[in-house]
Order: sequence, then structure tokens, then C-alpha cells
Amino acid sequence: MKTFELAKSGIQVSSVILGLMRIASLEDGHIRSLYRTARESGINVFDHADIYGSEPHRCEARFGAAVTMSAAEREEIVVQSKVGIRPGFFDFSKDHILQRVDGSLAALKTEYLDVLLLHRPDALVEPEEVAEAFEMLHSAGKVRHFGVSNHTPGQVQLLKTAVSRPLVANQIQLSVAHAPSIAFGVAANMAGFDQSVDRDGELINYSRINTMTLQAWSPFQQGFFGGVFIDDRENFKELNVVLDELAAKYDVSPSAIAVAWIARHPANIQTVLGTTNPERVKSSAAGADVALSRQEWYRLFTAAGYTLP
Repeated sequence: MKTFELAKSGIQVSSVILGLMRIASLEDGHIRSLYRTARESGINVFDHADIYGSEPHRCEARFGAAVTMSAAEREEIVVQSKVGIRPGFFDFSKDHILQRVDGSLAALKTEYLDVLLLHRPDALVEPEEVAEAFEMLHSAGKVRHFGVSNHTPGQVQLLKTAVSRPLVANQIQLSVAHAPSIAFGVAANMAGFDQSVDRDGELINYSRINTMTLQAWSPFQQGFFGGVFIDDRENFKELNVVLDELAAKYDVSPSAIAVAWIARHPANIQTVLGTTNPERVKSSAAGADVALSRQEWYRLFTAAGYTLP
């Protein structure tokens, strides 16, 4: 599988990430099969969050209980988790960050997180508190690298007024059917045209300029949890025609082509898979090694409903 350096962290990461937000009710054997299939497919990044599951750290604890590994194997993978969402509000306070990281480490049965992300922007964020928490976690060897999730460039810059640790990643919602971060720039300056509206402060360009790796969650979703577009031939007939055509050409699944569309972007965007089906992990992950042509990339883009002026 295609790999690259996560920002300037020195860590080599797979183009595809396995997201583990849906494993709370799975049996140990199923979780192990999911993990093994991911590893065999070339995936070395495993994404968690303290809130995944029916109670705090539930999914992390299921993973920690099911997947045992040697110290050498632990060094081969990248374990990433997120913090900052609480029932009814967001919380980037120092005490909450420190407490939840300790909870994640205990649940995952690991001594350190490779990456910690701030999950959703806290409107009441105090960058100095975040900076202090990050320094304490790094000095204690509990977290090696830090990043954010769903943050705009302005929100990242605000954190950087106090946070000295590099912010290596930003996890955002992105798919060929939900690509406002890309589509607005293509239609820039087209007054009155909704696609031309910048909704995130040129996040993708900012991330490329500042060497911040983007991670795309919900790569098969339309809109904000609007349902899966693959095989939705009522709302995305043309897109599915092109997905099927390219899937046949490259001898992969349509979901692999959706992954390939993300992987083709020169920003080196990682794709987060959220499936709990090992076979779907395997078939989708294959898309990271499909090199779409520029013309094919734009065919998918326009088939998804975006306009080229």
C-alpha cells in the first residue's frame, strides 16, 4: 500500500486508516480478524476516540482486550485517538485532556499514543491550557505527536499562538460526493454559485502549505451523514456509472475507486475506513494503489454533481 510521512513527524503511515468507532458490540475474534485483515492490506494506522462506544473508552477497551501484541509489533503500528467531546459540550481544558488520555491508554493497554487529535473545535478553547496539556503528555512519554480534527485554518492558527508542538494532522469529512473543501476553489469567483463559497478557510491549501496531513472520514458518505452514495442510483446515478466503469477497468470494487479518488489528490490525504467487515476493508483499501488519471479524477468529480466552469 502507498505510504508516506505523516507531516514531518518521521512516522511512515499508510494511505488508508482503519477507524474503530463501531466495534463496541463485536466479539474478540471479529475484532482480531478486522485488525489482521487491515494489517495484511497494508494498513498501519488505527483510529480511535475516547467517546466511541456506549460509554467513554468503550471501543478502545474492546480493541485493547481483543488485540494483544508484542512491543515490536506495537512499534510497527500507529495508534491514534481523539479527545474533547463530552455529552452536550466540547472541552479542551487541560484537566479533561489529561484525564481522557490516561483513560485511553488504560483502555487500549498501551503505554503511549502515537497521535492525539482534538476532536471537534471547542469555542471556549484556551490555547495556553492545550499547550500545557500537550507538553505534559509529551514529556511523560504518553503522546508522541498531536493534531486536530474538523478544524479550520483559523482555529489551527489560534492553537499555534500557544502550542509549540507541531500539529501533524487534521481529520475532516471528505468524499467525492462531499467535497466542498475542494470544489469551491474550482469554481472560485462565481458569484451567486453555491459551490464557489469557501466554507473552511481554504483548509486543503493551508494544510499543504503548512505540511499538515489531512485524514478523510466518511469517504463513502454524501453530505453530513447523508447516507452512502455507492449503489445509490436514485440520487447518484451518474457517479455510480463512472464508479462501476473504473472499477471494471482497474479490477477493484467501486468503494476502492472512491478511495482512489481521495488518494489521488497530491495533498496525500489519508482515507479513514469505518467498516467492521474485514472483506470490505480489504476491497476498499485496494483503492490506495489505484493511480487514477487526472481525467478520471475529474470525471468522478463532475459525476458527483460538481461543476467545472
